[in-house]
Amino acid sequence: MNDRLEDVAALFDGGRLTLARQLTGLRKNALAVQIQKTPTAVAAYENGSKRPAASTVAALALALDVNPAFFITSPSNLPATTATPHFRSLRSTSQISRDQAHAYGCMAVYIATAIERHVQFPERNLPQHPVAGDSSAGTGPEEAARLLRKEWELPSGPVGHLIRLVENHGCLVVFSPLDNATVDAYSFDTAQRPVILLNPLKDDYYRQRFDVAHEIGHLVMHLDAEPGSRVVEDQAHRFAAELLMPADEIANELPHKADWRTLSQLKQRWNVSLQALLYRARTLEIMKDVTYRNAMTTVSTRGWRRREPGPMPMLEQPSLLPRAVELLHSENQADELTLANECQAPLRLFRTITSRTPLTEAT
Repeated sequence: MNDRLEDVAALFDGGRLTLARQLTGLRKNALAVQIQKTPTAVAAYENGSKRPAASTVAALALALDVNPAFFITSPSNLPATTATPHFRSLRSTSQISRDQAHAYGCMAVYIATAIERHVQFPERNLPQHPVAGDSSAGTGPEEAARLLRKEWELPSGPVGHLIRLVENHGCLVVFSPLDNATVDAYSFDTAQRPVILLNPLKDDYYRQRFDVAHEIGHLVMHLDAEPGSRVVEDQAHRFAAELLMPADEIANELPHKADWRTLSQLKQRWNVSLQALLYRARTLEIMKDVTYRNAMTTVSTRGWRRREPGPMPMLEQPSLLPRAVELLHSENQADELTLANECQAPLRLFRTITSRTPLTEAT
């Protein structure tokens, strides 16, 4: 064991320490207390200006609940070049939570890269249609959505299984861990694959689909835009609305008033929420602003913001990573532990990232 720790110390990668610390949700000073070092020393380990001793490597691994080998860079965990993640509200999301969420997404990319050595994934095919994030004028978001529907050769009418659609075009979709569930759905791009992370507590088929469409919008339009602004988020909403409810197809179906029976029928047909339909009717100027506001007041009064009436289909589930792990296991090529070790991920984290559904507890 001592020899291995000495080897890790010699090959120590400060970036992997940063990743492990962020995954745990610790600040540098909190980690420093746990390993009985100074915050300056931790910063030096992370920026590569100083290497930790073997005993410090052991203390870091214990404090961060990882195998010491986690701190070594290998071909399966090479740093992923990432754009800044798009979080819904920067004001309500702490920096530590954002760092933890981003680190988790990076781990998803590392795991996918390791699995892809054994299983061929779809090639990434996510066209870029940049829209300036400093202006709400124009129809850029709607045009970007129309172009994507054409490039992905989507038929007219409602979009089918949305998560499967984006996975078939080379995107990763995973659920966030429960301990980071305060962060809503978010996304970012990497040199390997785009990543969409979904909130594990949002148990709503319709809202989840709009979340996915919203994040596709960020990935298509906003790679160079400053995340979190009201304009950028509004553009992603407009993109999602056009992707899921094309104006030239749904405009004649939307009511001018809050006809709940008609809206309920449209909800089932287009696989979107009542609130999304009301939003679409207002933005297409089919429904007047005062009518929309009154309808949303009714939605709030009746408690529909949390749960709308009517049948609730099962959540769409990611399948790209889960199916790959199942395939390798069924063919006796590799089990979960082998794959987790290959990408140097803690087993519980590996299972969370490769799960079809949000895990209710660490396993």
